[in-house]
Amino acid sequence: MGNCQPTIVPYEDFDVVADIKGIRKACKGFGTDEQAIIDILANRSAAQRQEIKNAYFEKYDDELVDVLKKELSGSFENAILAMLDPPVIFAVKELRKAMKGAGTDEDVLVEILCTATNDHIAMFKECYFQVHERDLEADIEGDTSGDVRNLLMALLQGNRDESYEVDEELAEQDATCLFEAGEGSLGTDESTFTFILASRNYLQLQATFKIYEQLSGTEILDTIENETSGTLKKCYTALVRVAKNPQLYFARRLNDAMKGAGTDEDTLIRIIVCRSEYDLETIKDMYLEKYDVSLKEALKDECGGDFKRLLLAICH
Repeated sequence: MGNCQPTIVPYEDFDVVADIKGIRKACKGFGTDEQAIIDILANRSAAQRQEIKNAYFEKYDDELVDVLKKELSGSFENAILAMLDPPVIFAVKELRKAMKGAGTDEDVLVEILCTATNDHIAMFKECYFQVHERDLEADIEGDTSGDVRNLLMALLQGNRDESYEVDEELAEQDATCLFEAGEGSLGTDESTFTFILASRNYLQLQATFKIYEQLSGTEILDTIENETSGTLKKCYTALVRVAKNPQLYFARRLNDAMKGAGTDEDTLIRIIVCRSEYDLETIKDMYLEKYDVSLKEALKDECGGDFKRLLLAICH
C-alpha cells in the first residue's frame, strides 16, 4: 500500500569474504566484539546474510548460527539469529512457537496472519511444512476455536482481492451487511464480518468503512469494540487497522510492546527485523506522527546494551 520505505537495502560494496573474516575475528579469542557483528549484519540485506552464512560454513566448516549461539545471549542473541533466517522461515518459526506447548499466543498469529499478502500466505504454508513437517492449516485449526478459527482459516485460504479497484455499489452493500450483522441486530453475525474483512481489497474496505460510518453514525472500530470480545476483537481490529494503514498498525504494535511494565522483546524483534527491508522507515514516520516521540528514542528508553544498539542500527 502506498509508498513504503525500508531501512535496510542491499549493501552496495558487499564483500562476503571480508564479512566472514570480520565475524570470525569478532568471535575469536577472549570476549566477543558485538559491535563488529552489529556493524556487519545490520547493514546487509537478508539475502546477503544468507550468503554470509553459506560462505562461513564453506570456509570454516562451522555453522555461523552455532558459533554465534555460543558467543551471544538473551534478546541480542535472539535478534541476531532472527536476522540469519530468511524472513519467511523466521515467520513460520514464530507461528509454530506461538502454538507449541500449553496455550496459544494468539497475538502473534493475529499479527502475522492478519498482515500477510496472498503470496506470503502461500509461502508460509509451504515453508511451515518444510521446516516443521507439519500442516499450518491443521495446526491452526487444532489450536484455535469458534469464530477465531473460522477467521484465521479464511485468511489462510489466501484469496483476498488484491486489486486497487473500488466498487462503490459493493461498498454500500457490504456496509449495510456489516450494520445488519452487528449494531442493527440482536447478537452479532460474525460470519459476515469475517467474510468481508478477509476477502475485500484494502481500498474497497476503506470505502466500506466510510459508508458504514455514514449509515450507522458509528466508526467501524467502535462497533467491533462493542460487539465482539477477546481474540476475535483483536483479529477484527487488526484487519481494519491494516486495511486503513498497515504501517500505523505496526507502529501501534511496537508501542504496545514497550508500554507498561516490562518489554515484549520478541515483538520488537519480529517487527523491526521482518519489516526492515520492506517498510520500517515508513513505520518510523507513523510512530513519530502518532506518539510524538521517535521510535529510536522509545527503543533507547526501553532496551539496553547490545540489543538496543542492534535495534537502533537496523532502524538507521
